[in-house]
Amino acid sequence: MRRLAAAALVALGLAGPAAAEIEIQRVTSPGGITAWLYEEHSLPMLNIEASFQGGAALDPPGKAGAARMMAALLTEGAGERDATAFAEATEALAAGIGIRAGSDSVAVSARMLTENRDAALELLRSALLEPRFDPEAVERVRQQLLSAARDAESDPNAIAGRAFYGDAFPGHPYAAPTDGTVESIAGLDLADLGAAREATLARDRLRLAVVGDISAGELGPLLDQVFGGLPAAGPPLPPVAEPHTPGTTRVIDFDIPQSVVLFGQPGIARSDPDFIPAYVMDHMLGGGGFGSRLMQEVRDKRGLTYGISTWLASGDFGWLYMGGFSTANARAGEAIDLVRAEWRRMAEQGVSPEELEAAKRYLTGAYPLRFDGNGQIAGELLGLQVAGLGPEYVNERNALVEAVTVEDVARVARRILRPEALTFVIVGRPEGLAAAN
Repeated sequence: MRRLAAAALVALGLAGPAAAEIEIQRVTSPGGITAWLYEEHSLPMLNIEASFQGGAALDPPGKAGAARMMAALLTEGAGERDATAFAEATEALAAGIGIRAGSDSVAVSARMLTENRDAALELLRSALLEPRFDPEAVERVRQQLLSAARDAESDPNAIAGRAFYGDAFPGHPYAAPTDGTVESIAGLDLADLGAAREATLARDRLRLAVVGDISAGELGPLLDQVFGGLPAAGPPLPPVAEPHTPGTTRVIDFDIPQSVVLFGQPGIARSDPDFIPAYVMDHMLGGGGFGSRLMQEVRDKRGLTYGISTWLASGDFGWLYMGGFSTANARAGEAIDLVRAEWRRMAEQGVSPEELEAAKRYLTGAYPLRFDGNGQIAGELLGLQVAGLGPEYVNERNALVEAVTVEDVARVARRILRPEALTFVIVGRPEGLAAAN
């Protein structure tokens, strides 16, 4: 595996200046299905990563969790095989098939040996096109989701997340929990599951990345065999929403010794030309682990938290810039004041050349680690498609990061960071903040 990883890094043009660039082929099937292919024949294996845009965002009102439950059931029996037979067939082929619904997509992941490729792909096809939704499997998965939903009701992190998104996106699908609620999951029936499958698994929403022991000529017909029977088009996607972040502090009373704090403001689209400078800026502000400003100010200097982080939450239908941490109830107000101060300092003062160079060294040096093995390569290539980027980005990305200047960071910080819009949701009993509820 280490030898494969090293070979992958060389092929990707990321192991040194003399390395060759990765060659990603666009393969279009006879039926018009397109995939990105990276051929890697050193091991007799194949990895497929697929994404259908929409996911839980297409759940109808009152049906939160429908896409999540539907996706979980696709591998619980399909075609002539019930759940047990499907699992046994997958195991006998030494294959892996995973299907999961997220807020923006239904993701499909499959891996298989070359010698078992046709049989494994037939299993995948049947899961997508011929799910059984047997009563026993439906109720078993329902109970699993209900258990998770009940746990979420007492999980301060889940409570904070649901409250923040509910406030930020009122009336939008993002306001509903991806995994559903106890009430919505309990009410889902077979018609809801069938409708979720028809809405989410459509060819016009499909993106595909394939890595491994297969040629372009072999891949094309297989794409039609696996995905060609799906509906050509799905229903309209949700609109893009501007998040509502009025700069308030909301306290949700919860009897725990530490407050869980989630904060955010409007973010930036992945397609925005300023996204890379914003990404570099975020690394320095809060996304860069122990080296970030927030970690140094809130954790290292004052010991207010074990960890604090920020991230660009650039979804398909709304964009946030978010962060979170936990802290003692007695010091939550102090920690929040520090976050606001660092937000403002970055917006007003930018960064130093030394700070920027350190960030760029880390970001360019860490990028090759995303390509450690066929599965990770396939996931990265799929992620580029989801982000609306071209295959050339793999070879250009580090140069784009290197090109970011101090002036770029200052400009983007002034444009994006809005201290007055930074909104906090606190779950706990923070001293001195209850009145702000």
